[in-house]
Amino acid sequence: MRPGKVFKDCADCPEMVVIPAGSFEMGSPASEAGRMDSEGPQHRVVISAFVLAKTEITRGQFEVFAKDTGYSAGGECIVFENGKWEKKRGKNWRDPGYTQLDNHPAVCVNWDDAKAYVSWLALKTGKPYRLPSEAEWEYAARAGATAARYWGESPDQVCGHANVADQTIKSQVPGASHSCTDGHAYTAPVASYKANVFGLHDMIGNAWEWTDDCWNKTYSAAPSDGRAWTSGDCMRRMRRGGSWLMSPQLTRSAFRLSNLTSGRTFDSGFRPARSLP
Repeated sequence: MRPGKVFKDCADCPEMVVIPAGSFEMGSPASEAGRMDSEGPQHRVVISAFVLAKTEITRGQFEVFAKDTGYSAGGECIVFENGKWEKKRGKNWRDPGYTQLDNHPAVCVNWDDAKAYVSWLALKTGKPYRLPSEAEWEYAARAGATAARYWGESPDQVCGHANVADQTIKSQVPGASHSCTDGHAYTAPVASYKANVFGLHDMIGNAWEWTDDCWNKTYSAAPSDGRAWTSGDCMRRMRRGGSWLMSPQLTRSAFRLSNLTSGRTFDSGFRPARSLP
């Protein structure tokens, strides 16, 4: 289990990457463009080696889980139409309101759905699968980088690295788009863009990713050992990384956004983690 090793625990399991132990400054400095108060104060966090999925869980992988367990993941999802968010009946991970293939990230997935998947994966493999903590997620996303994004400060280079709100979707999100074209209006097949230094794809963009942390409005008194922060408003959990619909301000390694654990949106998915012995 050397750092960087890629493996699968079963034929239907996601590819996992061993993330090395280390430490980093979590959050963003006051000077970072687009910074939100919830991204501070910056604080040093020590991370033990762990394992994280190489990509977001795909629609095909989620379908294996759903068929094996009979899990439904609900019959409605929040979508963005005509400039506003609204809950739509009949929309779910099988039909989020746009065309997907099995290698696209599963969306319309809430925190409870993501927890059900990782619990199933743990039972199936006998390995300690779980959702990553926010600290683990940001450490893995940065992959040693201190800039706003794992490729650098500028959002102008994003289209080689991530699927975000680009010129293709400008008509739906006026004034909130990146200046380039990434080739996809909605979700893209996972691993369509360059990986970060740790070999992880789509840590920014494509689909929001659930973590195990409860919502706290700042990092005051946050854990410094990489574990999930399981006190605070635990009816809301943290999502990281942004999605295909997000503007430059929101597609940064430090940006964080909470949602109700029951909330399903057509741009939210997840990637599993697991602990090492």
